Amino acid sequence: MIAASIIRDLQALLPASAVLSVREDMMPYSSDGLTAYQCQPGVVVLPDTEDQVIAILRLCHAAGVPVIARGAGTGLSGGALPREDAVLLVLAKFNKILHLDPLARTARVLPGVRNLAISEAAAPYGLYYAPDPSSQIACSIGGNVAENSGGVHCLKYGLTVNNVMRVRAVTMDGEILEIGGEALDSPGYDLLALMHGSEGMLAVITEITVKLLAKPERAQVVLAAFDRIETAGAAVNAIIAGGILPAGLEMMDKPAIEAAEAFVHAGYPLDAAAILLVEVDGTNEEVSDDVLRVHDILATSGATEIRTANNEAERLKFWAGRKNAFPAVGRMSPDYYCMDGTIPRRALPAVLRGIADLSVQYGLRVANVFHAGDGNLHPLILYDANTPGELKKTEAFGAKILELCVAQGGTITGEHGVGVEKIDQMCVQFRPLELQAFHAVKAAFDPHGLLNPGKAVPSLHRCAELGAMHVHGGQLPHPELPRF
Repeated sequence: MIAASIIRDLQALLPASAVLSVREDMMPYSSDGLTAYQCQPGVVVLPDTEDQVIAILRLCHAAGVPVIARGAGTGLSGGALPREDAVLLVLAKFNKILHLDPLARTARVLPGVRNLAISEAAAPYGLYYAPDPSSQIACSIGGNVAENSGGVHCLKYGLTVNNVMRVRAVTMDGEILEIGGEALDSPGYDLLALMHGSEGMLAVITEITVKLLAKPERAQVVLAAFDRIETAGAAVNAIIAGGILPAGLEMMDKPAIEAAEAFVHAGYPLDAAAILLVEVDGTNEEVSDDVLRVHDILATSGATEIRTANNEAERLKFWAGRKNAFPAVGRMSPDYYCMDGTIPRRALPAVLRGIADLSVQYGLRVANVFHAGDGNLHPLILYDANTPGELKKTEAFGAKILELCVAQGGTITGEHGVGVEKIDQMCVQFRPLELQAFHAVKAAFDPHGLLNPGKAVPSLHRCAELGAMHVHGGQLPHPELPRF
């Protein structure tokens, strides 16, 4: 619990409406988008200036009180899950675009600005911000940096880390960091990349400068249907091997197709076992040439139906089904559990078979939605939280999917982060020396471990308790650690 004296000190720093300490007022902040995990915050603060953030962090640093930063709360790994002994620092009021430079093609924004709002502001200049998570209508750019978010167009245009030039952040002891810059490169270690995906464990971001891109002259989507999901997976490899770099390359299986079609009426073929959405963009000539080549590759790869969007409205309709796949699947089951792993593209057919086998083993349905071009999987496990033991079974199923990804040379996350959801699978993916290096980085920024504690990077003790450490030659690393 938070001491009453800390709450009083926070009330002295902020307006009364910006400090929430009554249970009913704090309930909306008890989880992020991973609602299976919930916890009551100790206190919620909603600053609206950087000076207030600095004052809050200095107060908590002096008192030894943990701080958890939160953006829009759309995260799907429990990265912003509060604690009863911690201050929940909500940055929702940091929602202004400070400056948009159409000549330099940059925008300087506060972390609470919605992802989509940047593109909306840039549109009059023929510009846009490329990373487009499915939650872009609501998710904040600060959260995108914290999780290194991607989106359906990240295959060609990169993740958040590839589209951010500079961040301004505050350390736990209240010091300001200026990382990166508006030049193409900056001297020293690449701390800008380090901040991306750091999940609020190193510093609290208060300002971000992003790159803007010129809207392509033309974009066109090809929809292809397949009678086997493995055939669709193989077609993904064929497209990339054919020398085409699509702006987006997405896959959905039959349950996801049916859910999206019923929800959005995107015109998806309901008799398909899987569909691919392949978008190419560029000049008119480039797009025309690439669309023809994509048609040829899909036809020789076993597509049973191939359609090309005839106009911009139809293109957006095709994408609407994909971008609304998550809420659409929510209509199929009382609850679903969204996984996030990444694999080499060559492993896609094998992993899809493995997920199907696990579905039978656990007796739970799965709807699969993939950023197929970069191997980022989003299996949605359908379950009913009101059925005793079903959430635990679902979590075990999800853990097996992540371990399957690692076994195929992949990783346990692509864009949702580790948070609390996947912290045990970190023990599977990384060796003790690698985890020690992660902890050393954390200690360099936050030596007392007060920023977002207990997230993302497990302790060696935790891995030992789980029995999930890598073992070499029958020798358990770090034998000095107590085992339970």
